[in-house]
Amino acid sequence: MFGIPGKQAVTMTPRAAAQISRLMEKGGHAGLRIGVKKGGCAGMEYTMEYVDQPDPNDEVVEQDGARVMIAPMAQMFLFGTEIDYEVSLLESGFKFKNPNVVDACGCGESIKFDESLPSQS
Repeated sequence: MFGIPGKQAVTMTPRAAAQISRLMEKGGHAGLRIGVKKGGCAGMEYTMEYVDQPDPNDEVVEQDGARVMIAPMAQMFLFGTEIDYEVSLLESGFKFKNPNVVDACGCGESIKFDESLPSQS
């Protein structure tokens, strides 16, 4: 929807693609939908949910057996994002390297986008 021809809306590191593929296989899901919603101390939060049937308006990104659907209202906020999966001694989870983010809260769970992007309802 907001893409550049020949360029995927988001990319995944090999670790993220492997983890998403494992989650899809384990639960029998068609993929993961990522989006954004209002919330958190910086104003917006990422969302992730299992998807069994893609929405016709989702942007679908497939890489190395992993499938991510981007919710229509989130596409402009997520364009150019790299999804990674990090594992440390204390936690593991998906990390978003998003060039559209101008600020984030200290915990990293909440983000703020450039004010020139329309606000998410």
